[in-house]
Amino acid sequence: MSSRWSDWLRTALTLRLGLWYAALFAVSATVLLAFTYVTLDRALADKDREVLESMLARYGAAYRRTGLEGLKALVDADESEGRHERLLVRVTSDRAEVVYSVQPPGWDFDLSTLDDRETRAGWVAIPNPSDGSQLEVGTLNLDRGLTVQVGRSSHVRDELLAHFRDRALEVGLLVALIAGAGGAFISYVALSPVRALEAMTHEILDTGRFDARVVTQGSRDPLDRLSASINALLARLQQLVGGMRGALDNVAHDLRTPLTRLRNVAESALVADDATAMREGLARALDEADRVSATLTALMDISEAETGTLKLQPTPGRLATVVDEAVSLYADEAEERGTILASAIDPMLTITADRTRLRQVLANLIENAVKYTPSGGRITIEALPADAWLTIAVADTGAGIAAEDLPHVWDRLYRGDASRSARGLGLGLSLVKAIVEAHGGRVSVASTLGQGSRFTVTLPARGQVRGGDPAPDRGEPA
Repeated sequence: MSSRWSDWLRTALTLRLGLWYAALFAVSATVLLAFTYVTLDRALADKDREVLESMLARYGAAYRRTGLEGLKALVDADESEGRHERLLVRVTSDRAEVVYSVQPPGWDFDLSTLDDRETRAGWVAIPNPSDGSQLEVGTLNLDRGLTVQVGRSSHVRDELLAHFRDRALEVGLLVALIAGAGGAFISYVALSPVRALEAMTHEILDTGRFDARVVTQGSRDPLDRLSASINALLARLQQLVGGMRGALDNVAHDLRTPLTRLRNVAESALVADDATAMREGLARALDEADRVSATLTALMDISEAETGTLKLQPTPGRLATVVDEAVSLYADEAEERGTILASAIDPMLTITADRTRLRQVLANLIENAVKYTPSGGRITIEALPADAWLTIAVADTGAGIAAEDLPHVWDRLYRGDASRSARGLGLGLSLVKAIVEAHGGRVSVASTLGQGSRFTVTLPARGQVRGGDPAPDRGEPA
């Protein structure tokens, strides 16, 4: 059913595009033909008016030279030589008496209108009820109270325009066929990328695989760019789905042990005979529950930061204050382990960031350094401003990280070699990276196995920056 509906929608869209193109093409052709018709009609009418004006001028000149007889002779000569189609020529007196008149045979025009004094002063059109043509008559006043009138029928012009209308109808039918075929072809070609997208989405829905891609041409065509954007979206979805599956597998594996321990501790507390054993069991169960809760909270924070839904409240403040708060959390543990924990932060440095989240970032990095730095080692926190960016580095002289593990230290629940297998959630560095990137910054790490590591956080000093790249990491392995 779904496939049939999608096929129907695709066909309907193609049909709509084809009809729009055909309608636009047909309307354009109709407007062009109508404009041509009107232009031709006006041109022929102007040409007829020019002929009549020219004849009036010739007959007036002939009358002035040789009188009425000369005018008659000129009219007869024009008719005998066939210089033009036959015209109506009338010479009337000031009392509207016809002195001389010549007209083609078979005309059915009412010439009584020409005797009206008002119409004799200009141009007049006399309709012919039999064929719908018009007799256009121009008037010229001569000497001695005479008036010459020259008229021409629009019959020839009307026949030419009628022939044009007949041909226009034929052309219109041809245009309709071309518009329909052209609309179908253009719609088919234009929607080719859409059909490719449809086929690809069906493949994803049918197979559940996100590695399918639409073939693109690399052009600036909007549909081609849409296909490229969808390919990028699919790549991102493939990455997110893959990461989600891996994270769920890791979380399921990582939570299975504490949940099993929680169950065993709870069962032991239930069967214990004395209250002390029960309290100890409940305390251990509470520790395991806190561990599970911390894991889930960290995973939720990472997911929110990566999807852009993590709520940040950036405020300006002293960086040294935030660093001191993070250092105080692990100062006692570092002292117990015989590790030197020191910060060298300029008290005047300021940064605009979410104070709580930034302290969380620093605390995770410091905890990680304390955990893997042996007695007698040293952990240093320092900051370096660079233009609009601020680089914070946490360096230690601990166990270091193997080169093959460095690209994966930011992955969720990743554990390196046995030397770095201390108890923990395996989410601290992933959370650091997610929070820093949510602020518009970046993280990096440099390490030498057996000598120590240097974790670097680069943040915009005045809040999140758009369109810029973080300053390069200038730190060296500790």
